[in-house]
Amino acid sequence: MITLLSRLWCFAFLLAALPLAAEESSNAPIPPHTIPEGTTFLMRLEDRLDTNRLQQGKHFKAKLAEDLTAPDGTLIPRGKKVKGHVSAVENGFHARLLLSFDEIETNHGWVPLIATVTGVPGEHGVKPPDEEGEIERRGMNKRHEVERAGAGAGVGAIGGAVAGGGRGAAIGASIGAAAGAVSGFFMDRNLRLDKGTALEVRLDHPLQVPWR
Repeated sequence: MITLLSRLWCFAFLLAALPLAAEESSNAPIPPHTIPEGTTFLMRLEDRLDTNRLQQGKHFKAKLAEDLTAPDGTLIPRGKKVKGHVSAVENGFHARLLLSFDEIETNHGWVPLIATVTGVPGEHGVKPPDEEGEIERRGMNKRHEVERAGAGAGVGAIGGAVAGGGRGAAIGASIGAAAGAVSGFFMDRNLRLDKGTALEVRLDHPLQVPWR
């Protein structure tokens, strides 16, 4: 009985100590010349990424769009290069892209970079990335579908009117509307991030910056 009570007491003590250990870990001092995990920053693509042309493993380049600074003032200045690769790519009606980062340039050489894309500022055609950093094309809304179909109807009506007067215009309009919708259906399938596109990125591991 005494042994059982002792074990239960030890178990309760360990449970009570866990939150304290976690708190101490979170409050642990950051090593010198280290940019902490969770830091977010901006970079800009140096290559165009198009799901219609990309393959898994394709390498790409980017540049820092702002200084990346450690708490002690150590920094990687704006304009330094970043290298990465495409981890996954899918084209079609749910075009998506997953980017991984390999290394980042510093004033004293290249270092590994472990980070996740958290946003594509200014790009309204993509959804906010998920927890893994996957970028997905936003589907066309109803207003854009109507506008595209309307433009097709206008072109079809002109062609139909030339061919067969008023009746031809009506037939041409219906054909043109279908053509406009179909062309949008196929033309807007890819996800494209042009050169210069900004990416918001979060460090998933502390970044040790060489300082000499």
